[in-house]
Amino acid sequence: MTVQEVIGRAKGEGRSLLTEIEAKEVLKQAGISVVDTKLATSRDEAVSISQELGFPVALKIASSDVVHKSDAGGVKLGLETAEQVGKAHDEIMEAIKKAYPQAKIQGVSVQKMARPGVEVIVGMSKDAQFGPVLMFGLGGVLVEILKDVSFRIVPLVKRDATEMIRDIKGYPLLEGYRGQEPVDVANLESMILKVSDFVEKHPEIKELDLNPVFAYKDGAVAVDARVVLEDESQ
Repeated sequence: MTVQEVIGRAKGEGRSLLTEIEAKEVLKQAGISVVDTKLATSRDEAVSISQELGFPVALKIASSDVVHKSDAGGVKLGLETAEQVGKAHDEIMEAIKKAYPQAKIQGVSVQKMARPGVEVIVGMSKDAQFGPVLMFGLGGVLVEILKDVSFRIVPLVKRDATEMIRDIKGYPLLEGYRGQEPVDVANLESMILKVSDFVEKHPEIKELDLNPVFAYKDGAVAVDARVVLEDESQ
């Protein structure tokens, strides 16, 4: 499906939040590197997809009604066997039905665990005065604790992407801190520019978060993605 078709389907269903799988689908079409993720609508399918992708894998609840997946028990990481996947699937379903009894559940997303890297975040939100504003910083839980982020107004050019990466206090982590390998900063710049181009072309997107993005010496990949659409009813 095209980006417009995915967004149109969500709007047609009255949803302002794309599922993780939908979000990754549209981002992939924009040339943004994401972890391959597939939807399983049953326990057996989750096991089958896990075996197809190769262990270890991660399972996450697939529902646009569940915003905080981890807090609700909707995420299981580092699953090494078919038995662990089956058990994780059942535990996720039980936890979500308890925490969100009215939620519409599509199933679970299954993705191969990405190799560890330096965690960063690339995000976008709309400012009432300036419009889409891009954010970059250290990702994972660090973004909430350290709040080490930089901002630029869309659209960005290469110099903007270069500067916003170097503006964060944690930049030495990207250069290779205490023997760690430096990450591919040029690849991160490219990802930021692709996100800028993507949100500029699709004004119906209200918010976007790629968190975490694992940055490596040879590239970067978004492990989780969140896309929120404008609420046309407002």
